Amino acid sequence: MEFLPFFIVLVVGVLFSLAFRRFHLPWVLALITAGIVVGPNGFALVETNPTIDFISQIGLIFLMFMAGLETKLSTFRQFKGDMLWLTVLNAAIPFAVGFGIGWLFGFSVLASLLLGTIFMSSSIAVIVPTLERTGLIDRKIGRTIVSATIIEDVTSLILLSILLQIVDPVTALPLPSFYFILAVILVAFRYGLPKLRDLVPRQRDERDLFESEVRVIIALLIGVVITFELLGLHPIIAGFFTGLVLSESITSKMLVDKLRTISYGIFIPTFFVIIGMQTDIGIFLDGAGNIGLVLTVIIGSMAAKFASGWFAARLTGYRTADAVLIGTATIPQLSTTLAVVFSAVELGLLQSELVTAMVMLSIISTMVAPIAINALQARN
Repeated sequence: MEFLPFFIVLVVGVLFSLAFRRFHLPWVLALITAGIVVGPNGFALVETNPTIDFISQIGLIFLMFMAGLETKLSTFRQFKGDMLWLTVLNAAIPFAVGFGIGWLFGFSVLASLLLGTIFMSSSIAVIVPTLERTGLIDRKIGRTIVSATIIEDVTSLILLSILLQIVDPVTALPLPSFYFILAVILVAFRYGLPKLRDLVPRQRDERDLFESEVRVIIALLIGVVITFELLGLHPIIAGFFTGLVLSESITSKMLVDKLRTISYGIFIPTFFVIIGMQTDIGIFLDGAGNIGLVLTVIIGSMAAKFASGWFAARLTGYRTADAVLIGTATIPQLSTTLAVVFSAVELGLLQSELVTAMVMLSIISTMVAPIAINALQARN
């Protein structure tokens, strides 16, 4: 029964989301918990099959696409000195800490580099809503945080692509030549995708039953994914890039809402449930070493993010209270982090204990940071 596992994934996702909502807990935590409970490391009620795997892959692409779509290219044009310091320090220091933790616990150089890359990433999907609720999004401090976070995520995705090229090269070209050709293609997509989208007539006077605009955007997304895969780049990079390129040309709120409904209605929740199914909480019973690894990853990442954000803010002239706020706002790790983890798992590059540690990091940092930001803003 090919569809039974998918049905179970959908049902537990809905039930756990409703239950967690009553306690005001994040919906992502609900979905990951649902996956842990019904997955092979829980009650083993469901196992993945080709149908679930495919939908989860689509969810991963849509997750990064929506992250890119909610980002504006104009953000990069506003990039200034204080943003540069925050970006560099808030990426370099966590990268070094992540690599050091991997090396300290005896993981391979590649796994340690991946851990450092994951530590670099943040979560624009968590930060932006929190900044909007606190009224910081339109202030200089909010723009600085958002811009730095976006560039850190882009940088972590670029490093991921380089690491994957080293592990599983799909081209005989030297990396400099390969990335030069890739840059040319990206520029062509940057100016070509919006024009391709504009070729489709807008439906203004009557309802478009077959949602032509939505289908065109999804077709463009899948086309870019296929092109990137042929070039040897991971689909998550294609998803983010496509959303980023189209973010300026998609101005209709109704269209964005339709894309969000498709993404967050089915595909993205399935991805998070699958993440939970791949999380082995049994490692906590296997000895103090695994518990120590998980705690070191969580504390190391959150401390490195906070300290580097605080230091960069103070270095660029922000007062102490604002520096604490900036450091706190850079702590969350969710969409890009889990996307990189999922990609590494597919290629067998991360051990199960590291996967569990990164999932726990995403859960805890996503819960702690928004609460702390709200408290800090209320006190200020």
